[in-house]
Amino acid sequence: MSQRIGVIDMGTNTFHLLITDIIDDKPHILVNEKSAVGLGKGGINRGVITEEAMDRALNTLKKYRTVLDTYAVSHVIATGTSAVRTATNKQQLIDRIKNEVNIDVEVIDGAREAELIYRGVQQAVFMEDKISLAMDIGGGSVEFIIGNQHEIFWKQSFEIGGQRLIERFHMHDPMREEDRIIMHEYFDQVLVPLAEAIQKWKPVLFVGCSGTFDTLAEMNIQYHREKILLENQTSYLLSHADFKRMRNQMVTSTKAERLKIAGMIELRADMVVVAVCLIEHVMKLVRTHAITVSTYSLKEGVLYTMLDGEKVGG
Repeated sequence: MSQRIGVIDMGTNTFHLLITDIIDDKPHILVNEKSAVGLGKGGINRGVITEEAMDRALNTLKKYRTVLDTYAVSHVIATGTSAVRTATNKQQLIDRIKNEVNIDVEVIDGAREAELIYRGVQQAVFMEDKISLAMDIGGGSVEFIIGNQHEIFWKQSFEIGGQRLIERFHMHDPMREEDRIIMHEYFDQVLVPLAEAIQKWKPVLFVGCSGTFDTLAEMNIQYHREKILLENQTSYLLSHADFKRMRNQMVTSTKAERLKIAGMIELRADMVVVAVCLIEHVMKLVRTHAITVSTYSLKEGVLYTMLDGEKVGG
Protein backbone atom coordinates (compact mmCIF):
# COMPACT_ATOMS: atom_id res chain seq x y z
CA MET A 1 0.00 0.00 0.00
CA SER A 2 1.53 3.31 -1.07
CA GLN A 3 0.86 6.83 0.13
CA ARG A 4 1.78 10.05 -1.68
CA ILE A 5 2.97 12.94 0.49
CA GLY A 6 3.78 16.55 -0.36
CA VAL A 7 6.02 18.72 1.84
CA ILE A 8 6.39 22.46 1.29
CA ASP A 9 9.16 24.33 3.11
CA MET A 10 8.27 28.03 3.07
CA GLY A 11 11.71 29.44 3.74
CA THR A 12 12.56 33.11 4.16
CA ASN A 13 14.34 33.24 0.79
CA THR A 14 13.44 29.99 -0.93
CA PHE A 15 10.39 27.73 -1.10
CA HIS A 16 10.87 23.98 -1.59
CA LEU A 17 8.42 21.35 -2.82
CA LEU A 18 9.04 17.67 -2.14
CA ILE A 19 6.63 14.99 -3.38
CA THR A 20 7.27 11.36 -2.45
CA ASP A 21 5.60 8.01 -2.71
CA ILE A 22 5.81 6.03 0.52
CA ILE A 23 6.19 2.37 -0.40
CA ASP A 24 6.86 -0.19 2.35
CA ASP A 25 7.59 2.70 4.75
CA LYS A 26 10.32 4.08 2.45
CA PRO A 27 10.13 7.37 0.49
CA HIS A 28 10.59 7.41 -3.27
CA ILE A 29 11.08 10.97 -4.54
CA LEU A 30 8.91 12.10 -7.45
CA VAL A 31 9.41 15.89 -7.32
CA ASN A 32 12.10 17.97 -5.61
CA GLU A 33 12.17 21.59 -6.66
CA LYS A 34 12.93 25.01 -5.26
CA SER A 35 11.80 28.55 -6.08
CA ALA A 36 13.26 31.94 -5.19
CA VAL A 37 10.47 33.81 -3.39
CA GLY A 38 12.16 36.32 -1.08
CA LEU A 39 9.43 36.13 1.56
CA GLY A 40 11.53 38.14 4.01
CA LYS A 41 12.85 40.68 1.52
CA GLY A 42 12.30 44.29 2.56
CA GLY A 43 10.48 43.47 5.78
CA ILE A 44 12.25 40.81 7.80
CA ASN A 45 14.16 43.19 10.08
CA ARG A 46 10.92 45.13 10.67
CA GLY A 47 8.93 42.01 11.56
CA VAL A 48 6.56 42.17 8.60
CA ILE A 49 5.92 40.37 5.33
CA THR A 50 5.43 42.95 2.59
CA GLU A 51 2.46 42.82 0.21
CA GLU A 52 4.85 42.20 -2.67
CA ALA A 53 6.41 39.26 -0.81
CA MET A 54 2.97 37.82 -0.05
CA ASP A 55 2.06 38.02 -3.73
CA ARG A 56 5.29 36.24 -4.71
CA ALA A 57 4.57 33.54 -2.12
CA LEU A 58 1.02 33.00 -3.38
CA ASN A 59 2.13 32.87 -7.01
CA THR A 60 4.67 30.16 -6.15
CA LEU A 61 2.20 28.19 -4.03
CA LYS A 62 -0.39 28.31 -6.84
CA LYS A 63 2.21 26.67 -9.12
CA TYR A 64 2.94 24.10 -6.40
CA ARG A 65 -0.81 23.46 -6.02
CA THR A 66 -0.99 22.63 -9.72
CA VAL A 67 1.91 20.18 -9.37
CA LEU A 68 0.36 18.61 -6.27
CA ASP A 69 -2.96 18.15 -8.05
CA THR A 70 -1.26 16.72 -11.14
CA TYR A 71 0.41 14.10 -8.94
CA ALA A 72 -2.83 13.53 -6.98
CA VAL A 73 -1.07 14.05 -3.65
CA SER A 74 -3.19 12.77 -0.79
CA HIS A 75 -1.52 14.60 2.10
CA VAL A 76 0.21 18.01 2.05
CA ILE A 77 2.01 19.83 4.84
CA ALA A 78 3.55 23.29 4.57
CA THR A 79 5.89 24.70 7.20
CA GLY A 80 6.47 28.37 7.95
CA THR A 81 9.79 29.26 9.55
CA SER A 82 11.60 32.44 10.59
CA ALA A 83 10.05 35.02 8.25
CA VAL A 84 6.56 33.75 9.06
CA ARG A 85 6.92 33.16 12.80
CA THR A 86 8.43 36.63 13.46
CA ALA A 87 5.98 38.58 11.27
CA THR A 88 3.28 40.59 12.98
CA ASN A 89 1.05 40.06 9.92
CA LYS A 90 1.65 36.32 9.54
CA GLN A 91 -2.02 35.45 10.02
CA GLN A 92 -2.89 37.48 6.92
CA LEU A 93 -0.48 35.32 4.88
CA ILE A 94 -1.70 32.07 6.45
CA ASP A 95 -5.33 32.99 5.73
CA ARG A 96 -4.58 33.93 2.12
CA ILE A 97 -2.79 30.64 1.55
CA LYS A 98 -5.73 28.68 2.98
CA ASN A 99 -8.31 30.65 1.00
CA GLU A 100 -6.47 30.85 -2.33
CA VAL A 101 -4.63 27.50 -2.57
CA ASN A 102 -6.25 25.40 0.18
CA ILE A 103 -3.01 24.61 2.00
CA ASP A 104 -2.69 24.70 5.79
CA VAL A 105 0.54 26.22 7.08
CA GLU A 106 2.16 24.88 10.24
CA VAL A 107 4.29 27.61 11.83
CA ILE A 108 7.16 25.99 13.71
CA ASP A 109 9.32 27.61 16.36
CA GLY A 110 13.10 27.74 16.17
CA ALA A 111 13.72 24.83 18.54
CA ARG A 112 11.38 22.54 16.61
CA GLU A 113 12.91 23.69 13.33
CA ALA A 114 16.33 22.62 14.66
CA GLU A 115 14.96 19.19 15.60
CA LEU A 116 13.38 18.67 12.19
CA ILE A 117 16.55 19.75 10.39
CA TYR A 118 18.56 17.27 12.42
CA ARG A 119 16.09 14.50 11.63
CA GLY A 120 16.94 15.09 7.98
CA VAL A 121 20.68 15.11 8.70
CA GLN A 122 20.46 11.80 10.56
CA GLN A 123 19.05 10.22 7.40
CA ALA A 124 21.75 11.69 5.15
CA VAL A 125 25.05 11.61 7.07
CA PHE A 126 26.73 8.57 8.63
CA MET A 127 27.79 9.86 12.06
CA GLU A 128 27.53 6.79 14.33
CA ASP A 129 28.53 7.87 17.85
CA LYS A 130 30.66 10.81 16.68
CA ILE A 131 29.52 14.08 18.17
CA SER A 132 28.61 16.43 15.35
CA LEU A 133 27.70 20.08 14.95
CA ALA A 134 25.05 20.64 12.29
CA MET A 135 24.41 24.11 10.88
CA ASP A 136 21.54 25.24 8.67
CA ILE A 137 21.66 28.76 7.23
CA GLY A 138 18.24 30.06 6.31
CA GLY A 139 17.25 33.48 5.13
CA GLY A 140 15.73 34.40 8.48
CA SER A 141 17.32 32.11 11.05
CA VAL A 142 20.33 29.86 11.53
CA GLU A 143 19.95 26.58 13.40
CA PHE A 144 22.78 24.83 15.24
CA ILE A 145 22.42 21.30 16.58
CA ILE A 146 24.96 19.17 18.45
CA GLY A 147 24.26 15.44 18.50
CA ASN A 148 25.16 12.06 17.06
CA GLN A 149 23.34 9.51 14.89
CA HIS A 150 20.86 8.73 17.64
CA GLU A 151 20.12 11.83 19.72
CA ILE A 152 20.41 15.61 20.13
CA PHE A 153 22.48 16.97 23.00
CA TRP A 154 22.01 20.70 22.35
CA LYS A 155 20.16 22.89 19.87
CA GLN A 156 19.44 26.56 19.34
CA SER A 157 17.98 28.77 16.64
CA PHE A 158 19.40 32.26 16.11
CA GLU A 159 17.57 34.97 14.16
CA ILE A 160 20.68 35.82 12.12
CA GLY A 161 19.72 34.38 8.73
CA GLY A 162 21.16 35.50 5.44
CA GLN A 163 18.47 38.02 4.49
CA ARG A 164 18.73 39.67 7.91
CA LEU A 165 22.52 39.89 7.55
CA ILE A 166 22.35 41.23 3.99
CA GLU A 167 19.97 44.04 4.96
CA ARG A 168 22.07 44.91 8.00
CA PHE A 169 25.66 44.53 6.77
CA HIS A 170 25.93 43.87 3.03
CA MET A 171 25.11 47.27 1.56
CA HIS A 172 27.97 47.47 -0.96
CA ASP A 173 28.96 45.18 -3.83
CA PRO A 174 31.48 43.74 -3.24
CA MET A 175 31.06 43.77 0.54
CA ARG A 176 33.41 46.21 2.25
CA GLU A 177 36.04 44.82 4.60
CA GLU A 178 34.95 47.20 7.39
CA ASP A 179 31.39 45.85 7.13
CA ARG A 180 32.70 42.28 7.39
CA ILE A 181 34.67 43.21 10.52
CA ILE A 182 31.55 44.73 12.12
CA MET A 183 29.56 41.63 11.17
CA HIS A 184 32.12 39.28 12.76
CA GLU A 185 31.98 41.38 15.94
CA TYR A 186 28.21 40.92 15.85
CA PHE A 187 28.70 37.14 15.51
CA ASP A 188 30.97 37.22 18.57
CA GLN A 189 28.15 38.83 20.57
CA VAL A 190 25.18 36.73 19.48
CA LEU A 191 26.86 33.32 19.19
CA VAL A 192 28.13 33.09 22.77
CA PRO A 193 25.74 30.18 23.53
CA LEU A 194 27.12 28.30 20.50
CA ALA A 195 30.73 28.84 21.58
CA GLU A 196 29.86 27.57 25.06
CA ALA A 197 28.08 24.48 23.65
CA ILE A 198 31.03 23.66 21.40
CA GLN A 199 33.37 24.00 24.36
CA LYS A 200 31.18 21.63 26.37
CA TRP A 201 30.41 18.94 23.78
CA LYS A 202 33.55 19.18 21.59
CA PRO A 203 32.04 18.05 18.25
CA VAL A 204 34.42 16.29 15.87
CA LEU A 205 32.25 16.56 12.73
CA PHE A 206 30.89 19.77 11.18
CA VAL A 207 27.80 19.23 9.03
CA GLY A 208 26.42 21.94 6.77
CA CYS A 209 22.79 21.49 5.73
CA SER A 210 21.52 22.13 2.23
CA GLY A 211 21.11 25.71 0.91
CA THR A 212 24.39 27.61 0.76
CA PHE A 213 26.30 24.42 1.55
CA ASP A 214 24.76 22.71 -1.50
CA THR A 215 25.92 25.62 -3.65
CA LEU A 216 29.46 25.46 -2.23
CA ALA A 217 29.53 21.72 -2.92
CA GLU A 218 28.27 22.22 -6.47
CA MET A 219 30.88 24.91 -7.16
CA ASN A 220 33.59 22.63 -5.78
CA ILE A 221 32.43 19.73 -7.95
CA GLN A 222 32.60 21.99 -11.01
CA TYR A 223 35.99 23.43 -10.01
CA HIS A 224 37.59 19.99 -9.65
CA ARG A 225 35.57 18.53 -12.56
CA GLU A 226 34.38 15.69 -10.36
CA LYS A 227 32.19 13.20 -12.16
CA ILE A 228 29.37 13.10 -9.64
CA LEU A 229 25.87 14.57 -9.47
CA LEU A 230 25.16 16.25 -6.14
CA GLU A 231 21.44 15.58 -6.58
CA ASN A 232 22.23 11.86 -6.35
CA GLN A 233 24.20 12.24 -3.11
CA THR A 234 22.95 12.59 0.45
CA SER A 235 26.31 13.96 1.61
CA TYR A 236 29.52 15.45 0.22
CA LEU A 237 32.88 16.17 1.86
CA LEU A 238 34.24 19.70 1.40
CA SER A 239 37.83 20.29 2.55
CA HIS A 240 38.85 23.30 4.61
CA ALA A 241 41.23 24.38 1.84
CA ASP A 242 38.46 24.30 -0.77
CA PHE A 243 36.12 26.22 1.52
CA LYS A 244 38.80 28.86 2.15
CA ARG A 245 39.39 29.23 -1.61
CA MET A 246 35.68 29.80 -2.24
CA ARG A 247 35.29 32.07 0.77
CA ASN A 248 38.03 34.36 -0.54
CA GLN A 249 36.41 34.39 -3.97
CA MET A 250 32.94 35.16 -2.60
CA VAL A 251 33.90 38.08 -0.35
CA THR A 252 35.97 39.89 -2.99
CA SER A 253 33.60 39.50 -5.96
CA THR A 254 30.60 41.41 -7.23
CA LYS A 255 27.27 39.67 -7.77
CA ALA A 256 27.86 39.74 -11.54
CA GLU A 257 31.21 38.03 -11.05
CA ARG A 258 29.74 35.41 -8.70
CA LEU A 259 27.05 34.54 -11.23
CA LYS A 260 29.76 33.62 -13.74
CA ILE A 261 31.21 30.96 -11.43
CA ALA A 262 30.37 27.41 -12.48
CA GLY A 263 27.95 25.89 -9.98
CA MET A 264 26.58 29.20 -8.68
CA ILE A 265 22.82 29.72 -8.99
CA GLU A 266 21.12 33.09 -9.01
CA LEU A 267 19.00 32.55 -5.90
CA ARG A 268 22.19 32.02 -3.83
CA ALA A 269 24.36 34.78 -5.37
CA ASP A 270 23.34 37.43 -2.83
CA MET A 271 23.24 35.42 0.38
CA VAL A 272 26.41 33.41 -0.22
CA VAL A 273 28.71 36.28 0.86
CA VAL A 274 27.33 36.73 4.37
CA ALA A 275 26.85 32.95 4.60
CA VAL A 276 30.52 32.11 3.96
CA CYS A 277 31.52 34.72 6.53
CA LEU A 278 29.26 33.04 9.08
CA ILE A 279 30.59 29.57 8.17
CA GLU A 280 34.15 30.86 8.52
CA HIS A 281 33.31 32.19 11.97
CA VAL A 282 31.84 28.85 13.08
CA MET A 283 34.73 26.84 11.66
CA LYS A 284 37.13 28.80 13.89
CA LEU A 285 35.05 27.68 16.87
CA VAL A 286 34.65 24.02 15.94
CA ARG A 287 38.14 23.52 14.40
CA THR A 288 37.40 20.59 12.10
CA HIS A 289 39.34 19.98 8.90
CA ALA A 290 36.34 19.64 6.59
CA ILE A 291 32.63 20.29 6.14
CA THR A 292 30.30 17.36 5.57
CA VAL A 293 27.53 18.74 3.38
CA SER A 294 24.12 17.17 4.02
CA THR A 295 21.78 17.53 1.06
CA TYR A 296 18.92 16.70 3.44
CA SER A 297 17.55 19.33 5.80
CA LEU A 298 14.17 20.61 6.97
CA LYS A 299 11.82 19.21 4.34
CA GLU A 300 13.35 15.73 4.59
CA GLY A 301 13.18 15.98 8.38
CA VAL A 302 9.49 16.83 8.11
CA LEU A 303 8.97 13.84 5.81
CA TYR A 304 10.68 11.34 8.11
CA THR A 305 8.89 12.78 11.13
CA MET A 306 5.58 12.14 9.36
CA LEU A 307 6.70 8.60 8.48
CA ASP A 308 7.38 7.97 12.16
CA GLY A 309 3.83 9.03 12.97
CA GLU A 310 4.88 12.14 14.91
CA LYS A 311 3.35 15.60 14.75
CA VAL A 312 5.49 18.00 12.73
CA GLY A 313 4.71 20.85 15.12
CA GLY A 314 6.07 18.81 18.04
